[in-house]
Formats: sequence, structure tokens, C-alpha cells
Amino acid sequence: MLRKTLTLISLRRPFSSIPSKTLTPHQKSSFESTLHHSLITHDTDQAWKVFRSFAAASSLPDKRLLNSLITHLSSFHNTDQNTSLRHRLKRAFVSTTYVIEKDPILLEFETVRTVLESMKLAKASGPALALVECMFKNRYFVPFDLWGDLLIDVCRENGSLAAFLKVFRESCRIAVDEKLDFMKPDLVASNAALEACCRQMESLADAENLIESMDVLGVKPDELSFGFLAYLYARKGLREKISELEDLMDGLGFASRRILYSSMISGYVKSGDLDSASDVILCSLKGVGEASSFSEETYCELVRGFIESKSVESLAKLIIEAQKLESMSTDVGGSVGFGIVNACVKLGFSGKSILDELNAQGGSGGIGVYVPILKAYCKEGRTSEATQLVTEISSSGLQLDVETYNTMIEASMTKHDFLSALTLFRDMRETRVADLKRCYLTIMTGLLENQRPELMAEFVEEVMEDPRVEVKSHDWNSIIHAFCKSGRLGDAKSTFRRMTFLQYEPNNQTYLSLVNGYVSCEKYFEVVVIWKEFKDKKAKLEHALADAFLNALVKGGFFGTALQVIEKCQEMKIFVDKWRYKATFMETQKNLRLPKLRKRKMKKIEFLDAFKNWARITT
Repeated sequence: MLRKTLTLISLRRPFSSIPSKTLTPHQKSSFESTLHHSLITHDTDQAWKVFRSFAAASSLPDKRLLNSLITHLSSFHNTDQNTSLRHRLKRAFVSTTYVIEKDPILLEFETVRTVLESMKLAKASGPALALVECMFKNRYFVPFDLWGDLLIDVCRENGSLAAFLKVFRESCRIAVDEKLDFMKPDLVASNAALEACCRQMESLADAENLIESMDVLGVKPDELSFGFLAYLYARKGLREKISELEDLMDGLGFASRRILYSSMISGYVKSGDLDSASDVILCSLKGVGEASSFSEETYCELVRGFIESKSVESLAKLIIEAQKLESMSTDVGGSVGFGIVNACVKLGFSGKSILDELNAQGGSGGIGVYVPILKAYCKEGRTSEATQLVTEISSSGLQLDVETYNTMIEASMTKHDFLSALTLFRDMRETRVADLKRCYLTIMTGLLENQRPELMAEFVEEVMEDPRVEVKSHDWNSIIHAFCKSGRLGDAKSTFRRMTFLQYEPNNQTYLSLVNGYVSCEKYFEVVVIWKEFKDKKAKLEHALADAFLNALVKGGFFGTALQVIEKCQEMKIFVDKWRYKATFMETQKNLRLPKLRKRKMKKIEFLDAFKNWARITT
């Protein structure tokens, strides 16, 4: 709506209906004072009324005030809530064109740029073009670099670069005829105009005339310039012209053909000449390997053309031919097969159908054709299908990179598809992948988080002799901890025995998990056994483990063993909170009956008394 309003207003002559009357010096001074106050207070409506009063008298305010007013009207951050942006921009356009026609010397160049910046933000290409044309018509020549980029941007956003072409030509004419170098369009503007001629208008005559204008202005074409021409020549089927372009690029020292080839592919696809588009891909491989730098956009355009013409067989054939020309050092992501299949996936077309066609033709597209499909499967959570495809890849003698394996294993663990993750890891080992550590940790962490200690134990047993995987004590600790947490203490104990048998050294964390597990099931005697093993190993006791031992032994009534722990703590200068264990005793052993104890064993009474004395328990 804003663009439509500004476009319509640009066709009218501003203030044409306002009768003219002359202002006295006093009136002018009064109006300027009011205008100044209105701008300070952000009273846009009042400021506009004052400006209309000036216009009615065929006059203008002071230069500084005038530019402040137009800048105020153009501002996107105006705090005046009473006037909409649409009205402010309309007024900015009207006031600017009026000043240009009336007395352009009062208008600052930066003010014009501010107006055009606001029009760009409003996507109002029509008024922006009209404003520049008004400047030309009234010989108000603002340097091209102050407005050219803004006009190009707003026209491109609205798909109207062709409309910019007229302004471009006029600016070129002024620069030459008036000998004003500051009005010369630069290379960016020239390429924008060339884009309009080649991509939008597809006019050979206009494009060649524009190249001549660039030559007159001394603007040298770049790779993008040649790319636009290549698109047009390919679109028109002018092969000789394309050859001339390549010779010219060689003469000017342009080594890269990426933009040229991409543009040619785009032009051939647009004209339906898919064979020529394929030839460009293959030609690029015969030269300096430019295919590796084709963008995803280029591949998508190419694939869309083949799919729409139902030529999947030709697409597969292109991959096979490209694979023959690609060097062994070509990066997976830079291969033609990867680019094509990745584009299929992006466009929602089944990349698997390309694989089927490749197999039907008895050809190979290299590992690159599989990677986009695997990534798509992982993204969609189809991890079992991804794993099956990996099996097919391995059987064909191809090998995936570590990063792809990492991505698939992470996706499998996220989906809780542990079988696929373990299968993929086995495949990694069989294909002699050098780095297994990251995937190993991913699987172990995922299994621990999901409380699958039995799978963890099987996994560690399977890989512990592989030198590429470093199985350490903390891995066994994780398994023991998971078994204890799930209440499977028998399995935890078996794992502990297996750990020590394999000569992995248990540490404080190992024993801590076991002690806490036994306490949760109230199997306090097992804690006594664990303490004996710990003491026999002469391991270093830490505070957390000491606390766990004492808590369990007091709760279980094994005061003799508890005193051993206390003695060890004193020996190693570990602080023991007596009040805590006094509270534990009072909570769990308050109903302990001494007569019953005396009948069984006097030694226990001695341990009990000794503990009570240590904890200062008087009851």
C-alpha cells in the first residue's frame, strides 16, 4: 500500500493547487521558529503545515531547517505516534521533489540519501526511481555513489532491475556529456544493469550496448560481468559467443571459470538444453576441476531441469561420467555425485532413486552420492535405513569418512536405536577407520544416560583389545554405577570381579558406586566385604568414600568395621563429622537391645561402646 501511494503521488505536481502569496520577513521568521519547535517536539503534522505555508507563498525555510524537516519525515525511528510511516514518507517524497524543482541548492546530498534509504526500507522502488529522474530532469546532480547502491537494492528486491536500466543509461550520458566523473556508475552498478539486460530482459542488443557504455566509461568487466553474458549466450544457444568470452577472459587473466560455467548451466537449463548443461559440468572437470566449486544453487537448478524433463537416467549417466574424470583427491563434498544427490534431497526428490538408476546402469558415483542420503536419513530419524545403506556401501568397497560415521551414530543414539549405533561402530572397525574415540564415547555416554549397563558391558568387552579404543577404569566404573543405580547388584559385583580380573585398577569411584548400591538395598554386610577388599589393596581413601563407608556401616550396625574406617581417616587426616554419625546411630540403632547382644557376642558390645564413646553418645 505504501509503495502504491508513493508511486501515485510521484505522478502529481506537488502543491499545484496552493495559491501563491508573498511572505514578509516577520512572517518567514515566525514560520521558521514554529517549524523549529515542531521538529524539536516531534510534532510532524504541525511541521508539515508550516512547510505547506512556505510552499503556498512560493518560499522555502532556512537550509538547515529544510533539511532537518525532510530528514525527520524520512526517519523510520520517528517517535511521533500521530503520523503513520506511510504519510511521513509521502510527505518526504513530495517535499524533496518540490525543493529540487524550486531551489535544489538548498538540498543537502546526505538528505537525499536519507530519503532513498527510507524508500529502500519501505521497498518503494517506484518513488525512488521517480526521485532520481526528478534530480536528472532538474540538473541536480548528486554523486552516483551516494544513491546508486540504494536504488539497485530497492529495484532488485522488487524484481524491477530492468527499471533501473533507464536511470543507469541516463547517468552514463550525464557523466560523458557533462564531463562529470562523479556521475559515472561503478562496476557494481554496471553489473546490475547487465543482470537486467541478460537475466530479466534477455536482450542481446541491450547487453552489448551496455558493454560498450562500460568501455566508454572505463569500467572493466569482472567475472560476474562475463557470467551474465554467458547466461544470455547459453540461453540463446550462441556457442561461438561463449567461446569468444572464454578467449577474452584468458586474455584479461581471469583464471577461474566457476561463475562462467555456473551461468552457462543456468542458461542451458532455462532453454531446456540439458545435454549442453551436462557438457559444461564435464568440461569443467577436464580443465582445472571447477566442478568442485559449483554452488548448491547451481546443482539445484540443474537437477530441477532434469527432474522436470523426467530424465533421471541422464542425470545418473552424468554422475558416472563425472566420476571417471574426477581425481582421487577430490573432496567428497566437492564431487559432482554429491552435488547432484544433495540437490535431489534438498528439492524433496528421492536420492535413493538416483542410486537405483546408477546400479541399473552398472556404474558408480563414488562415495559422494551416498553422503547426502545418509545425512537426510539421520535428520529424518531413519537410522535403521541409514545403517542398512552403510552395509551396502561397505560391501561395494567404498569407505565413509569419520565425520559421517559420527553423525549417524549420534543420530542413532538420540533415537535410542542402539542396535544401529553398535552396528555402525562395528563397520567402522572393519573398515579400519583410524579414529574411533569420539564414536566410542558417544555410544558409552548414550547407553549410560539410558540405563543400559548390559549393553555397555558387552560393548566394552567387544572393543577393549582394539588399540584404537582406550578402555580405562572409568569405563568399568560407569557400567558398575549404572548396574547399581538400576538395582542390579549381582551384575554390578560380577562386573567388578571382571574388571579386577582384567587388571583394571578400581578406584574410589568404583567402591563408592558399590557401597551406595548396597546401601540402597540395605545389604550392609556386603559393604563390610567391600571394605576388607579396599583395605587389603591399601588404596588411598578419600573423603566421599569414607563418608559412604561410615554411613553404611553405622546403619548396618557393624561398629567394629566402622571403627576401622575411622582409624583410617585419622591416619590420613580426613575430617569425620561425629555429629552426623551420632544422628545416624540415633535414627537407625535407637531400638538396639544390649541384653540380646550380650547373649551373642561380647566383642560386639566392645565395638558398640567404643563407637558410642567416639561419637559421644550417652544413651
